[in-house]
Amino acid sequence: MSKLLKSSLLFSDQHLCYADILPPSEARARIEVAVLNFLKILNSTDPAITDLHLIDRRSSNKNASRGLVCDNSRIFLSHSFSTRSLMRENAAKAFVRVWKVMEMCFQILVREKKVTQRELYYKLLCSSPEYFSSQTQVNRTIQDVVALLRCSRYSLGIMASSRGLIAGRILLQEPNREAIDCSVCGFSGYAITGDLNLLENLVLKTDARYIIVIEKHAIFQRLVEDRFFNHIPSILITAKGYPDIATRFLLHRVTQAFPSLPILALVDWNPAGLAILCTFKYGSIGMGLEAYRYGTS
Repeated sequence: MSKLLKSSLLFSDQHLCYADILPPSEARARIEVAVLNFLKILNSTDPAITDLHLIDRRSSNKNASRGLVCDNSRIFLSHSFSTRSLMRENAAKAFVRVWKVMEMCFQILVREKKVTQRELYYKLLCSSPEYFSSQTQVNRTIQDVVALLRCSRYSLGIMASSRGLIAGRILLQEPNREAIDCSVCGFSGYAITGDLNLLENLVLKTDARYIIVIEKHAIFQRLVEDRFFNHIPSILITAKGYPDIATRFLLHRVTQAFPSLPILALVDWNPAGLAILCTFKYGSIGMGLEAYRYGTS
C-alpha cells in the first residue's frame, strides 16, 4: 500500500502515460489509495476539494509512433493533463461520476465478477440516475477512471462487448480445451469472445499466408460461404463495422503470434472505411491510455 501511495493517484507522476493490466487485488488497492488520498486532503488543516488530474485524451495530446504503412504503428498519449473539478459548474457532475464508477468497480472486483459497459450503465442508472443519463457518459467516465488509476478497464472488472467474427485457416485453443478450427465453423464464422483474459491466453496455430480484415458483415459471410480461405490461405476477421475492443485485441494477438503474415483490409473507400482501417492499425484516441494495446504491428 505504501508503494501505491507514492505513485500516481491524485498526483502528477508524469512518467506514466499508459494503463497497467492488474490482478483484482491490485486494482482494488489503487481505488482504496485514491479514496485515502482524497480523504487525507479533506482532513488536512487547510481542507480543500482537490481536482482530479487525468491524462488528457484529446487529439492534441496524441503521439503516433510511426506512419500508417510502417511497422509498429501505435497511438500513445503524451504527458499533458486535464482535470475534473468539483468547483467548476460544468465539471462538477463529471467529478462525481468518477467516484460513482470507481465505487461500482470496487464492488464488482470484491465479488470477483465481470460486467460489460452496457451492464455497468444499467447498474449506475439504477443507483445514480441523477448523474448517469446515457451510455456515452458512462463510457467517458470509465476512461476518466482508467486515466486516474492508470489501469485497464478489464482490470476494473469491465469486460468488452464483442460483435466480431473470425474464420479461415486458424486454430484457437483455450487452456485445457479442444482446439477450435475456424475453417469449419459454418457460414457465420466463429464469434469472438469479449473476455480479454481468455483471448490473451489462446494458443494460436495457422498455415495461412494472409490476414484479411473486412468491414462489412455481408462481405465476410459471402467470402466464408465461398470458402475463400481455401483458395487463398487466409484468416478472415470482421467487426461488422467500426471495430470493438475484443476484435481489435484478437487481431493484435494474431499479429503478435504470426508477425510475418501481411495484413490486408477490405473496407469502403471513404472516410468511414479509412477510420476503421486506422483504428485497427493505430488504436484509437478515445481509448486513452489503453490505445497502444489494441493496435497491430
